[in-house]
Amino acid sequence: MSNDHSRVHVAVENEIADMADPTVSLLVHFGSEVRLERERLGMSRTELGKEACCGYSLVAKIEAGKRVPPLDYAEACDRTFAHSQGRFVRLWPLVLRHAFPPWFRQYAELEWTTAALRMFHPQLLPGIVQTEEYARAVLRSGRPTNLEELVTARIERQRILERDDPTRLWIILNESVLRNTVGSEAVMRKQLSSLQDLARTPPHVVQIIPDSDRHHGWGSPFGLLSFDEGADVTHVDGFPRGYLLAEADDVRTASNAYDLLTAMAAPPDESADMIASIVEDRYPC
Repeated sequence: MSNDHSRVHVAVENEIADMADPTVSLLVHFGSEVRLERERLGMSRTELGKEACCGYSLVAKIEAGKRVPPLDYAEACDRTFAHSQGRFVRLWPLVLRHAFPPWFRQYAELEWTTAALRMFHPQLLPGIVQTEEYARAVLRSGRPTNLEELVTARIERQRILERDDPTRLWIILNESVLRNTVGSEAVMRKQLSSLQDLARTPPHVVQIIPDSDRHHGWGSPFGLLSFDEGADVTHVDGFPRGYLLAEADDVRTASNAYDLLTAMAAPPDESADMIASIVEDRYPC
């Protein structure tokens, strides 16, 4: 990645959806390529669905450019279409980009290359650790017309935590995040079980700031992205959109704030037990 982050903030704020941009139609292009390869082999959509472990309906929607394919689907296409030579997996990151709002795309690209990601969220679990059900409940509240695309894109971002050389994730959450019901009690039980597993899995770290009568003073979600090469970048989440900051003073301010939040939170070794206690108290079976 380039060492020059100086124009990241401006680029994100000024980027607008341009329907003439060829990347806007990559979803349709991907689906068309799948259809051409499938028909060349004389396969039905049902047969391709079996190879990709999905149903006829999803194959049809992907071919029509109406759904973002998961990475597993792209991998199945490369396995099934012998002469693709990895084309569908190479196209997949560009196709995934289509699912994000224009202002979020540069952040998603930077996140994909991070060596370490530190995040603070005071109200909701960050998308990078959300279960599919939790993500759907959160995203549905905005009444989007492309809900399933947004859910797929959010869940696919989490692959950075599972690869051979995973991004090191450190998240700090207010205790209230775990007690506020999103979706349903069943959704929260599954979500907190997943968070508990993350808290127990090196190199990732989860810290929780216990509820108290005194507010710590930070109400806005923010994160710090670190790379193997180049300076750190800060991401501030907000309404109606988030933004990136690359200026050294802004990154230093965010880093200092994160250090203070780390000091206020309970030790990482206590997180899994705290989560279990909240589940028992708030979401019993």
